[in-house]
Amino acid sequence: MAASRHPNAVDKRRLILDAAIRVFASRGFHACRVSDVADEAGVAYGLVYHYFDSKEEILNTLFTERWQIMLDAILEIDRQQVPARDKLYRVASFIIDSYRHDPDLMKVIIVEVTRAANSFGRLHLGKIREAYELIAGIVESARADGSFKEDISADFAAMCFYGAIEQLLSGWIFDLMPQNDEDFERAKELLVETICGGLEAPSSRTPVS
Repeated sequence: MAASRHPNAVDKRRLILDAAIRVFASRGFHACRVSDVADEAGVAYGLVYHYFDSKEEILNTLFTERWQIMLDAILEIDRQQVPARDKLYRVASFIIDSYRHDPDLMKVIIVEVTRAANSFGRLHLGKIREAYELIAGIVESARADGSFKEDISADFAAMCFYGAIEQLLSGWIFDLMPQNDEDFERAKELLVETICGGLEAPSSRTPVS
């Protein structure tokens, strides 16, 4: 739904989106209503419909905005002139830091979208696959230059890499693992060592300090 874009309009739209993050994260998307979002935002019920046709559109907007930021970050990382291991470390760092700084939003994206295979996950499958493809591109370049093994496909490696990150985030989301700054930083190192340790050709492995 089109809406005017003067500064106050943009602020109200953001206010509604931020309120939706809190409501969806605490109650679950399917258990809440548009009126719950309006109450959390402190705005009139009808104002939500001025910017969004439904709570589904709100969730779709939250996902597409955040996912595009991640895709742009992966593209920027891949342009850097560093080894594949460093690129994958920076991708993992970006995603883990995204959770660290905005856990409610990341919870909503994972629980309500990327793992919702029969609903929102299927709707956004094309965008989700873009992330896998970008990561696979990093792996494929390393396979081509001999630093990663040829017998592990780039697509398979990308799925394992992103799947491991998502499982880590799920562990934090559901309080299955400790989550302080030291835990987050250590997780980045362990994740990259676990994945890259299996991908790297013997002659190119970095010794573990």
